Amino acid sequence: MAPQIRIARDAGVCYGVERALKLAHEAAARAGHASTLGPLIHNPRVVEELASEGVAVIDDLQELSPGDTLIIRTHGVKASRITEAQDRGITVIDATCPYVRKVQQAVRTLSAEGYQVIIIGERDHPEVVAVRSHAGAGALVVSTPDDIPAELSAHKAGVVVQTTQTLDALQAVVAALMPRCQELRVYNTICDATSKRQEATRELALDSEVMVVVGGQNSGNTTRLASISREAGARTYHIERPEELQRAWFEGVQRIGVTAGASTPAEHLDSVVAHIGELVA
Repeated sequence: MAPQIRIARDAGVCYGVERALKLAHEAAARAGHASTLGPLIHNPRVVEELASEGVAVIDDLQELSPGDTLIIRTHGVKASRITEAQDRGITVIDATCPYVRKVQQAVRTLSAEGYQVIIIGERDHPEVVAVRSHAGAGALVVSTPDDIPAELSAHKAGVVVQTTQTLDALQAVVAALMPRCQELRVYNTICDATSKRQEATRELALDSEVMVVVGGQNSGNTTRLASISREAGARTYHIERPEELQRAWFEGVQRIGVTAGASTPAEHLDSVVAHIGELVA
């Protein structure tokens, strides 16, 4: 009997990524070329495809001239970078995920109201770097309760969380802060699409012998899906392209699960599923 191949009920590209890709395709078609400050999304395969359409990745605004088109990546960039680009006469198209913009707005509000801003996430992740730039001086970035300093600078603290973090991470930090703050305001800014993909991955992994997670190796949300899958007990492989698949992974296996990160287009997911089908036929 051929193995059963199932796709997680929530998998693949999210609204924010779909929107960013649409803006990038339109900008390239209209202007002939455009640039992103850092990769538009954390998916090298997609970045390569965009490059073939004329969307280049740059590291410095000095590489652009007045009249050039700059697309702001889904993770956002430092607020000062957008101002600098506009001041230099560069056309700015903001493809920041709307959910990330909500986090930016939340930290601006907290900072203006005198809260100690605490951002739960990966310190060097582009989204966190961008959010922190909106939070004013003194904002803290923590990943776990152990990262919270012994002394907080204010009696009231405000918490936001990187959109692709887990609810467990948010709950752990909030629980540690509760006895240490007279006032604690919490914004659960985890993207709903992220939560759904994590739960669907866990559910499928619990009933699969092997899981294949499709998406960029540099994608935080995709890497977390792979971790969740492994924790659920499935032998897990995180790949970016169909050609990475190996027949030996599926030998003697009857239940194969496939999921994909929020920066993985449907056609990429479909191509992996099709290739698995060929390998196990």
